[in-house]
Amino acid sequence: MDKDYYNILGVQKNASDEEVKKAYRKLAHKYHPDKANGDESKFKEINEAYYVLGNEKRRSEYDRYGRVFSGAGTEQEGFGGFDFSGFGADFSNLGDIFGDFFGGARQGGFYKQRGRDISIDLDLSFEESVFGAKRKLLLNKLGICEDCGGEGMAPGAALKPCSVCGGSGRVRETKRSIFGTFTTTQTCTTCKGKGKIPSKKCRKCGGEGVVKQQEEISILVPAGIYDGEAIKMSGKGEAKSGGVAGDLYIKIHVKSHEVFKREGNNLTMELNIPLSDALLGDERKIDTLDGALKVKIPAGINYGDVLRVRGKGVAFPEGGRGDLMVKVLVKIPKNLSRKSKKLIEELKKEGI
Repeated sequence: MDKDYYNILGVQKNASDEEVKKAYRKLAHKYHPDKANGDESKFKEINEAYYVLGNEKRRSEYDRYGRVFSGAGTEQEGFGGFDFSGFGADFSNLGDIFGDFFGGARQGGFYKQRGRDISIDLDLSFEESVFGAKRKLLLNKLGICEDCGGEGMAPGAALKPCSVCGGSGRVRETKRSIFGTFTTTQTCTTCKGKGKIPSKKCRKCGGEGVVKQQEEISILVPAGIYDGEAIKMSGKGEAKSGGVAGDLYIKIHVKSHEVFKREGNNLTMELNIPLSDALLGDERKIDTLDGALKVKIPAGINYGDVLRVRGKGVAFPEGGRGDLMVKVLVKIPKNLSRKSKKLIEELKKEGI
């Protein structure tokens, strides 16, 4: 009788990929043979189920045709002795689960060492956050050695086979974790996957291929960026000889403005007007981020009413801009002259 992989993992047939992965990790930890209450048979069954349900194509075929797979999952050595190099792309979906054990970035079926990520802070004016900005920063970080081009070899030196990997550029490494023992094939760190090492190291970098140096980075800040957002620049972190460079993360800090505030992609401001303008209407000049412009105040406007100036707000990613919302505040005079009091008394008689 065919196995019910959904039942084995304890998930519904419509379970998401994340739910399937979470259930698998929990059960694999519980039944691993190395644990006191482990169950090797159950563990292999769980791994077989995830081999199928953890892959979009195999899961789709299973849903339509049932169990038609062979050599799945733990049937080959079991989880306690997985050799990931032997399975190639079939186990690419396990990378996000076990990547932390191996480190680096996956390329060509192997995990390459990765340079350190860099995080910096960048202060912007309110105007720069609205319209965007271009900045240049000077970073001190590890970069590829210019003398040897990252090879770590002195000029005129010859290459010889690496004694660690025997010239293959790959080494087998066994690591233990809460899930058991994993055997992986990785890039040799001594020769950085090249299979050969220089007979004489570069004097500038000492054979490391990287040195501490300054690099000017141009940053394009997009219009409409929020306070606290981060810009990621892939490959702009520290270099790694024989590996891949890390990333640069720029955290944005936007200074507040004395007049304007941001609400989504709209800008808001307050406008104080005298009582006479509220009663009779008028035209007032206001200063915006785009320069001075005139707004018409309709007669009979109430305290707190909002005037909308279209297209003078913050840019949308897809194009266009939000609006400028002008909140009207009517100033009520406190000290009235005799003449003003007399005029207001006349207005009062008219019910105004």
